[in-house]
Amino acid sequence: MTEAARERLNKVAEAIEAGEYLLAGGFVDIAAGRAYYGMFYIAEALLRERKIGFGKHSAVHAAFGCEFAKPALIDPKYHRWLLNAFERRAEGDYGGRDALDRTVVIEMIAQAREFLGAARGYLYSMRRAGGQDEV
Repeated sequence: MTEAARERLNKVAEAIEAGEYLLAGGFVDIAAGRAYYGMFYIAEALLRERKIGFGKHSAVHAAFGCEFAKPALIDPKYHRWLLNAFERRAEGDYGGRDALDRTVVIEMIAQAREFLGAARGYLYSMRRAGGQDEV
């Protein structure tokens, strides 16, 4: 695995953990942002593994869809989850106070964890096939 991808995946665990702390503290809308960023960092890590990088969220979303979801290298549901999480994050950041329901954010955090597991599985299978560094 490239160092850039590894760094991004390390940030995912931090984002998920921060989201859980924020949720436990009652900061539901802000926790949604951490769940989204966890998923965003996963998409970035996978793209960086292919030496693809972008500065805009929309470009990362589109490239992840084209490179991984469309050819079903990763279950396309993760792309849908990423896009949905982006929308929820915007609602939480720019909507009124308590814009998001707690159960929605709990689900987002669970999705981020599952997405991370799938990404690690994919990278592990690529390492085994191509002799890459450890995941």
